[in-house]
This record gives sequence, structure tokens and C-alpha cells, in this order.
Amino acid sequence: MKLEVSSEKHLVYVEEIRNEMEDSAKKRGTGIAKRSSEYLGKKISEGNAIIAIDEDGTWAGFCYIETWTNGEYVANSGLIVSPQFRNAGLATLIKERIFELSREKYPNAKIFGLTTGLAVMKINSSLGYKPVIYSELTQDEQFWNGCKNCVNYEILMMKERKNCLCTAMLFVPEKVNMNKEKDFESINNDNE
Repeated sequence: MKLEVSSEKHLVYVEEIRNEMEDSAKKRGTGIAKRSSEYLGKKISEGNAIIAIDEDGTWAGFCYIETWTNGEYVANSGLIVSPQFRNAGLATLIKERIFELSREKYPNAKIFGLTTGLAVMKINSSLGYKPVIYSELTQDEQFWNGCKNCVNYEILMMKERKNCLCTAMLFVPEKVNMNKEKDFESINNDNE
């Protein structure tokens, strides 16, 4: 099994990936937001995805990077593993690699995800993500518009984007955390 940073040579897998995302969401009854073939193709062409390819050239898994608020926030989205490759740890390997790629491309970005899946929550926790409330995520309208295709969108809007069925998880780089601590330190010093 090879995990590859995507390029144009991987565009041949777009329809399989899109179809599996849609089928998986239907079977599980979960809120995976639908993405068009064009959107996934753009992520692949830009090198903003990780694709797992079996030795025989079969597509095995996929995840892509989205950026929000001028690169301040990054989401690792669309994690999907082809059914014949599930329950073998591939999702963990893909998440680890897309996390590394995100850190390489956007070292100061806060990385977040929304998920209803316990397995993804466990993987995210092992990478240093923490559960957060939705107000800690990007407030970029384009991000929230991406939720419109989710089966749970009405719930999100009824709750005024404060919560939904997904758990929000956030990784904050140490450098960003240190800056926050310095801000608090200066506030405390100013009050003395």
C-alpha cells in the first residue's frame, strides 16, 4: 500500500472516490457533506489530498485539505476508505499523513474537523486534537455553506451554528498556543 500526495495522475480515481463518499454516507446515515467531482478533482490536482493506492493500482483511501480564513484554519476533510480495505488501520495512516501534509503546508494553521464517527474522534485525539465548541472553528461563510449538502444541515441552522450532531475537534499548533499564553501574560501584567 502506498500513501501518495495527490497529483493530476490521480484524477482517474475521482468518480470512484465521490461515489464511495456518497454511498458510505447513505449506508451509515451520517452527515458527510457531498462534494462534486470538480471540487475533488481540484483538490487532487493542487496536491491537497492524500490517496492510498494498493499494489495493483486499486484506489484504497482518500482525504483532502481545505483552507479557511486566509489559511488560519485548515480542515482535513472527506476521509474515506474503500470497503475492501476497511478495518486494517488504513484510515489512521491516511489521517496521520494528511495531518503531516497540512502541517508542512500550513505550519501555523489551526487544524479542525467535524465528525460523527468514534474512530475518527480517536484518531484525531491521538494527533492532538481537542473537542471544542463550534465558535472555536472558522466563521468563514464558505465553510458553513459546505454543510448545506449534509443531511443534518437543518439541525445546524436551528441551533444557529452553535452545535450539531458532529463533534468539532481542533488542533492548535504550539506556536499559536504560545502566542495566546503571551497575550494572557501581558493582560495579567497590565492589570498588576
